[in-house]
Amino acid sequence: MRRAFLAVTVLVLGMTAAAKDKEMQGTIISENSVQCGSQAKGKKTSDLMCQEYVIRTDTTEYHVRQEKEGHKEMLPVNAPVELTISKDKMKFKVNGKSYEMLVVSESASPAKP
Repeated sequence: MRRAFLAVTVLVLGMTAAAKDKEMQGTIISENSVQCGSQAKGKKTSDLMCQEYVIRTDTTEYHVRQEKEGHKEMLPVNAPVELTISKDKMKFKVNGKSYEMLVVSESASPAKP
């Protein structure tokens, strides 16, 4: 009995890990500017702001932020995306252009009416 439970648990975890690496479809549903650090200039300190996007798939909402400061352009809201997730990174395409961002949180998508 214990072996069967262990085998089922390993199988389910393996399927979950495999699902994270497969390509999924989603939509950018919102964008917010959030504080993501600070920068000292002499005696003054200023906040650094980053864009945080919410990307919704059929089952999950992912909050992602730029990993590097180089990404400055705004991504269009309600744009469809093709995405893959590996560990804490999300790679996705919007309008044919590729991006890689850091997944900062995830939650279940709200139930559809």
